[in-house]
Amino acid sequence: MNFSNFLFMQHEIGLVAVFLILFFADILGSNDKKWFYPLASILFAAFTVAGFFFNPQGEAFGGMFVASPLTSFMKNLLNIATFLVFLQTYRWLEQKEIKERRFEYFLISLITLLGMYLMISAGNFMMLYIGMETASLPLATLVAFNKHQRKSAEAGVKFIMISALASAVMLFGVSYLYGATGTFYFSDMAANISTSPMVLLGLVFFFGGLGFKLSLVPFHLWTADVYEGAPTSITAYLSVVSKGAAAFALLFALFKVFGNIEGVWQGIVWGLSVITITLGNLFALRQTDIKRFFAFSSISQAGYIVLGIIANNSMGITATVFYVLVYVFSNLASFAVISAVENKNGGDTSIAAFNGLSKSNPKLALLMMLSVFSLGGIPFFAGFFSKFFIFMAAASAGFYLLVFIALLNTVISLFYYLMIVKAMYINKADETSVTPIKSDNYSRISMVICFVGILVVGVISGIYTYINGLAML
Repeated sequence: MNFSNFLFMQHEIGLVAVFLILFFADILGSNDKKWFYPLASILFAAFTVAGFFFNPQGEAFGGMFVASPLTSFMKNLLNIATFLVFLQTYRWLEQKEIKERRFEYFLISLITLLGMYLMISAGNFMMLYIGMETASLPLATLVAFNKHQRKSAEAGVKFIMISALASAVMLFGVSYLYGATGTFYFSDMAANISTSPMVLLGLVFFFGGLGFKLSLVPFHLWTADVYEGAPTSITAYLSVVSKGAAAFALLFALFKVFGNIEGVWQGIVWGLSVITITLGNLFALRQTDIKRFFAFSSISQAGYIVLGIIANNSMGITATVFYVLVYVFSNLASFAVISAVENKNGGDTSIAAFNGLSKSNPKLALLMMLSVFSLGGIPFFAGFFSKFFIFMAAASAGFYLLVFIALLNTVISLFYYLMIVKAMYINKADETSVTPIKSDNYSRISMVICFVGILVVGVISGIYTYINGLAML
């Protein structure tokens, strides 16, 4: 390999450059770090914008790393989500017990993002594993970032233990795949893949490892506790950025390696999709804490995401990427409102805290309403179009019963999403409700971006067409 191969790693090199600039800025800068948050936000915003101007295509490290315009778009999508999360963290990072560790928060987040880049561009199972571990271990640190709060520390312990178990399960599956094919490379393995017992066992265990990252049932048991215990901004990061990276990694692995035995894994995905959507919806109905509510909502959304993967064609790839794009704006809009209410209400994340929100904070209530409408797939918000395309992709492969079950579950999801709307617009305010909130400018920017994304991403057809063009390459 010559040094020109590093040109295919422009996103990774750029992210490392941002990391080093922030690292040395903290070491060499003055003790007064008021400038650090604006510097980190502006620098990452510039990096995010620059990412859309580079679409390298090629391989590095002997095919272990693969770059394409589609992988570049996926990384840009994760950058947008990460930037929005950064904007939403200002008020939290200004808290006395957190303020001195702002530097650590940004750098750890960048390390996890680098791992997710490697997961997306992996052309080899070892590279995929390295990326998964690089993303997972620092995430446990972020989950436990509020180290003086019992729930946060407990969530960190649960996340790291289950993450280690998931990694072991995935490696166990990869070892079977290596034993059956004699290689770790996706392209070479695809040429030697079969329906032998070793391959099937390896596929099941590998799927289980990534199923943890996606919160697919029955690998979801950690989700609600971790989402509730982690700081709200980290919960948002887990629910969108981490989930999106896992979905993209699973998509590429199934298509590139197991495409020739689709009849086997499509049955697995069919069953997991149905049980994930259904159980996620049913358990969401019972929640009284807003973060646990969105934990089960995100489990259900993961079931919808794999509907695109099951199609095993370019339409499925396009629908999956578009669904994650819409999910970024819709879900982060919800967490922006949750964060604002939580900061104002002394950390209270009960749904009762949203009672009468439309009276005290009409703009926040409107954003939350649009967000849950989009997540529920109500016309004509972006979520409606993302669900339409994901259903069309599954139907194009002949999975009509699966689409019908998913449609029935969509009706159930509308019921519990409307519970939030009812609390904000119908329920009367009580002693747990919040008073008027004045959001900081960074959070406002994030909310405006999410608001525009919910309204326009679905109706601008060029976005879907552009993603479809990348999927066809």
